[in-house]
Amino acid sequence: MITVTENAKNHALELIKAENRPLDTFIRVGVEGGGCSGLSYKLEFDNQMKEGDQQFEDKGIKIVVDRKSFLYLVGTELEYTGGLNGKGFVFNNPNANRTCGCGESFSV
Repeated sequence: MITVTENAKNHALELIKAENRPLDTFIRVGVEGGGCSGLSYKLEFDNQMKEGDQQFEDKGIKIVVDRKSFLYLVGTELEYTGGLNGKGFVFNNPNANRTCGCGESFSV
């Protein structure tokens, strides 16, 4: 399962509303090769399910992840921060053995 913090939920809802997205919009998260640690996180808003997608809901927010990415993201918490590295969504991934300084890539 992938969860969201209350702060991430609030910011996601604000962005969905500000961008006039459809009511069935969800957060699609994933992993792709790249970044300084080997794997990079992906996050986007979507409303089209794909074959093999797994869907979760936490705090009223739907989160969708493809089957391959789920293996790397199981147990991850999505957070929103306004820290020194800038504002944005942050992945708190218990599966990551190493992360880069900016938190956008990781390795397992």
